[in-house]
Amino acid sequence: MIKNYLKIAWRNLIKNKAASLINIGGLAVGMAVAMLIGLWIWDEVSYDTGFKNEVRIAKVMDNSFINNETETWGSSALPLAPALRNTYGSSFKHVIITSWTNDHILTYGEKKVVKKGNYMEPAVTDMLSVTMLKGTASSLNDPTSVILSQSTAEAIFGHADPLNKVIVIDKTLSAKVTGVYKDLPINSSFGDLTFIAPWQMLAISEKYATRFNNPWGASWFQTFVQLADNADMNQVSAKIKNLKLDALTAKHNADARYRSALFLHPMTKWYLYGEFKNGINIGGRIQYVWLFGIIGVFVLLLACINFMNLSTARSEKRAKEVGIRKAIGSVRSQLIIQFYSESLLIAVLAFFFSLILVLLFLPEFNKLADKNISILWGSPAFWALGISFSLFTGLIAGSYPALYLSSFKPIKVLKGTFKVGRLAAIPRKVLVVIQFAVSVILIIGTIVVFQQIQYAKNRPVGYSRNNLLNVSLQTDELNKQYLALKNDLLASGAVVNVAQSENLVTQVYISNGGFNWPGKDPAIQEEFMSMAVTADFGKTVGWQINDGRDFNPAYLSDSSGFIINEAAVKFMGLKHPVGQTMEWIGNGKYKIIGVVKDMVNQSAYDAAKPSFFYLPRWQHLSNINLKINPLLSAHQAIGKITAIFKRYDPSTSFDIQFIDESYAKKFENEERIGKLATCFAGLAIFISCLGLFGMASFMAEQRTKEIGVRKVLGATVFRLWQLLSKDFVVLVTISLLIATPVSYLFMHNWLQSYQYRTLINGWIFVIAAIGALAITLLTVSYQSIKAALANPVKSLRSE
Repeated sequence: MIKNYLKIAWRNLIKNKAASLINIGGLAVGMAVAMLIGLWIWDEVSYDTGFKNEVRIAKVMDNSFINNETETWGSSALPLAPALRNTYGSSFKHVIITSWTNDHILTYGEKKVVKKGNYMEPAVTDMLSVTMLKGTASSLNDPTSVILSQSTAEAIFGHADPLNKVIVIDKTLSAKVTGVYKDLPINSSFGDLTFIAPWQMLAISEKYATRFNNPWGASWFQTFVQLADNADMNQVSAKIKNLKLDALTAKHNADARYRSALFLHPMTKWYLYGEFKNGINIGGRIQYVWLFGIIGVFVLLLACINFMNLSTARSEKRAKEVGIRKAIGSVRSQLIIQFYSESLLIAVLAFFFSLILVLLFLPEFNKLADKNISILWGSPAFWALGISFSLFTGLIAGSYPALYLSSFKPIKVLKGTFKVGRLAAIPRKVLVVIQFAVSVILIIGTIVVFQQIQYAKNRPVGYSRNNLLNVSLQTDELNKQYLALKNDLLASGAVVNVAQSENLVTQVYISNGGFNWPGKDPAIQEEFMSMAVTADFGKTVGWQINDGRDFNPAYLSDSSGFIINEAAVKFMGLKHPVGQTMEWIGNGKYKIIGVVKDMVNQSAYDAAKPSFFYLPRWQHLSNINLKINPLLSAHQAIGKITAIFKRYDPSTSFDIQFIDESYAKKFENEERIGKLATCFAGLAIFISCLGLFGMASFMAEQRTKEIGVRKVLGATVFRLWQLLSKDFVVLVTISLLIATPVSYLFMHNWLQSYQYRTLINGWIFVIAAIGALAITLLTVSYQSIKAALANPVKSLRSE
């Protein structure tokens, strides 16, 4: 019986090739989109799940009351880890302190590689369940040792045995390789950790000695914990809340005014729930997981709607088949099975075609999404889910046709008195409205996303990015010879200005508190973003002075001067800031010599934070800023610059980056999401158009005799085109009326997460409406005009 059902189903597919192609093609595209989105979601939700102890690992975070709001920090002070061990040791299996994972130069003889690594306490290997391939993890107890990931060991030593060989880290720290570990899961927060150096190596290094001063007041490090087996995450988080505040209060440290509140942020939430606002977790990438999950469901729903619409639309042509089957003894359940067999056959075929589509487009999808996703061919769960997914889709897509077609009365059908009636078309019209409403919502959402990105890109940044370069210094060699290097660079004609800075101009991450100024409210807990610079910094980056003057190397007093931004003036409430004195507690008094326009050196979507710039009392800044001579091409200038850098430090490779490219990276995440949304919105429109094309084809076929009669009576081609297209235009117009307020509310709420945000203008909805109507007319016009141009003699011959 099943064989017979499938045979008839196959014959029906072959008989109605156009409808079958639209059904299978639409479902295949819908399934392919759903599959790609599913693989993307799986990659997102499986982040940080490749560790044995991930549910018991957490990072110690800090909520501090700063600048009249609660800010959340992931950095921690040096004494925090030992204080946690001493006070709450029974709650933890491990408490470790680490620096930050950054690029480092690893040198072995003539071989040099740049790899990301970290200085960490030895217990990290047990916490992360590091698999040692050679040597032992316990060797990290030796402050002169280092363990390498398998890929790093191969990059440096090839196939030679790396054990007991000595490498140099950043040209200053010698370390003996005492172990090689299996690369950590790439889809994790530690995926780029390619070597681990002992924490003690950092602690005894002269280069980083300043980071170990003022221990409770300077948060340079990170603290990770692994809970004891009997400990509860929430309970331990509540216990440690006041640990830092109590320590600062006991030592009468001025930082106690920030009212620090510690808490544990579980590893399972680092990636998807990494955003905080006013001390509260507001989600993070999880919103994109939900967004694309909903898009995937809707795109698949659109494909199912196509199938349901075309199947019900062709019901009259199969009415006699149903009548004859019932007349010769078929019961309704058998007919339902027959129609379900057809829908399931289409769904299964569509599933296998969707696999082919995913295989073809997955490489491009990975580039677009910046992922390394692959189909899980060897996973039984993947196949079980895929087949179940197909069966479910087939049942959902075929449910209405199966139940509707099988309900026809055989007497009416065989007498020729059966008519579908006007009400039968209502479900199809409702489904078309839903289709286009969803598609239009996706289009409007995509336009708003790109408008927000462009709005932030066009924001005044407070400095000139054109022809501005940055060279990050990995070693102190160039710092020691900076003045000579600067003179040679200027003399070469490749650059017109040179200056050093503590941070990249687009990424300031150092902040300081503990300031007094005239009229300060004692209740204020201030925190200023700060950057140490050399005197030519402003001239090099082209910042804009609003009041006062720039730093001047000729004025020795400028070493005790501040240049502040507009946000700082507003925050401090100073009407005439230039000439006012600020006390930096523990560092002396500084005079405000200038005010600059706010510079975008953090998130481009947030308001500028109160900031100040100052001349350091040391000559060890980690960035050199270069303004290229506009008379030279970038290629010529970089060639000269590289040659001069190599002359001073021939053994180091330099990371030269354009500031405009660095600034563009601020928008990578939103642009990536926007491009993905654009692709999915385009596919949603494509699927909707497939359905419209099929419906227009059926309606033209259904009204062949009517069109013939109208042509005989003198109707023009334009009038017939208008007649056939009118119904679809009305349906799309209704979908626009539904989609407009829904999309506005959704995108308005999305924009509220940005401080610096665009407005949702009316032209967006106008463009979306014009686009939807134009696509509709183009889709249905082919069938409408084809029917209008047909010879009426042929259509009326049977009459």
